[in-house]
Amino acid sequence: MPTLTVTAKGQITLRQDLLKHLGVAPGQQVEVHKLPDGTLTIGSHVQEGNVNDFIACLHKPDTPAVSIDDMNEIIAQSWAARR
Repeated sequence: MPTLTVTAKGQITLRQDLLKHLGVAPGQQVEVHKLPDGTLTIGSHVQEGNVNDFIACLHKPDTPAVSIDDMNEIIAQSWAARR
């Protein structure tokens, strides 16, 4: 079990192997939960949001919107080309 040292500022540094285990990269956040028995649990922070936030990131300015019907037509043509 890894042992971490607390600095004079009350901080600890997680080693790279621990960060990799958590799936956390530089700049990302972690969550710490205090348990009644005095232990802490740490895990990667789950980003909150919804599908609209994701879809909004795909928008490219100055490009026309594509309707659902247009998307379905493109999909159908793609499947037809594979046959």
